Amino acid sequence: MGTEVINIRVDAEAAKAFNSLSEEDRRKLEALLSIRLTEVAQGEESLDAVIQEIRQKAGQRGLTPDTLKPLLDEK
Repeated sequence: MGTEVINIRVDAEAAKAFNSLSEEDRRKLEALLSIRLTEVAQGEESLDAVIQEIRQKAGQRGLTPDTLKPLLDEK
């Protein structure tokens, strides 16, 4: 399977965390993201379900809806 480079917007903390990972861990995270995007695109999991899961985990980590809303609403 071939790969392509895409650009996604993330907050500064997420970018810093990603950039601080080892090359191997970055590739693992990219593979995980690729799988999740494919699941959404193929209808295996709805985008709303993925967003709800992310919101729940973010809340457990102390991120508030006010912090997340601008990130999720960005176009």
